[in-house]
Amino acid sequence: MEAGNHTEVSDFLLLGLSEDPELQPLLFRVFLSMYLVTMLGNLLIILAVSSDSHLHTPMYFFLSNLSFVDICFTSTTVPKMLVNIQAESKDISYIECLTQVYFFLIFALLDNFLLTVMAYDRFVAVCHPLHYTVIMNPWLCVLFVLMSWFISFWVSLLHILLLRHLTFCIGTEIPHFFCELAQILKVACSDTLINNIAMYVATALLGVFPLTGILFSYSQIVSSLLRMSSSGGKYKAFSTCGSHLSAVSLYYGTSLGVYFSSAVIHSSQRSLIASVMYTVITPMLNPFIYSLRNKDVKGALRRLLSRAAPCP
Repeated sequence: MEAGNHTEVSDFLLLGLSEDPELQPLLFRVFLSMYLVTMLGNLLIILAVSSDSHLHTPMYFFLSNLSFVDICFTSTTVPKMLVNIQAESKDISYIECLTQVYFFLIFALLDNFLLTVMAYDRFVAVCHPLHYTVIMNPWLCVLFVLMSWFISFWVSLLHILLLRHLTFCIGTEIPHFFCELAQILKVACSDTLINNIAMYVATALLGVFPLTGILFSYSQIVSSLLRMSSSGGKYKAFSTCGSHLSAVSLYYGTSLGVYFSSAVIHSSQRSLIASVMYTVITPMLNPFIYSLRNKDVKGALRRLLSRAAPCP
């Protein structure tokens, strides 16, 4: 196929989670429910943090940003899948597919960076408590978030520019419920060597290195906790760190598994299941992970809901 033939491709076919017609109504109800829970849970976290002065600290500033990113992250994939199920269609336009890849990569990278920054915040809070307010000052917190957006924007743009040079056959089927970069590269009709190199280098630099930073932070946190004599201090530190560590394990365990397994697994089934975990289930569970084990967040949510409840 000639290099210019990719302009003839007007749309792709998203095969979705299942091609069984009898499962479609069930899938629609399940994913619509999870999407609504994700929206509600993360919006409540954002409102609770913004409305309660007790939560105007670096940890909750990053948590509210994570909740916003999770809302956007899920919104790049689930609504299109729900529309396709309801309309009994599998089509997604070429431009819409590239747009979905672009925003999906942005918010996936932002999730990655915010979890890393939150680990650093916990490291400073536990290991250097006397210098916490000096180190984690508002300017540094805003700088961390802005740098995360900046890097995510340009890395995602690089992948899109490389995708634009690929050719695709008319009627190309993507065995997924959204346009995921790894799956698109598999169905391209032209050489994807440069794209694969870029994808795995980006995964190594922007995935493995931050994960290493998170593991280092927690190794220092555990070392500090072991030296603590106060059981109350240990419990308080563990309650805030445990929630973050749970979110990190869920996110990295599934997202890195998708990209590293794509090189060796010919069947897309495992990749599909892992993608559902980190694109839908993880953003839905994050508000519960951070609120159920956190007295400050639970208190802020109670005050928020009591103000919103109508007077008798």
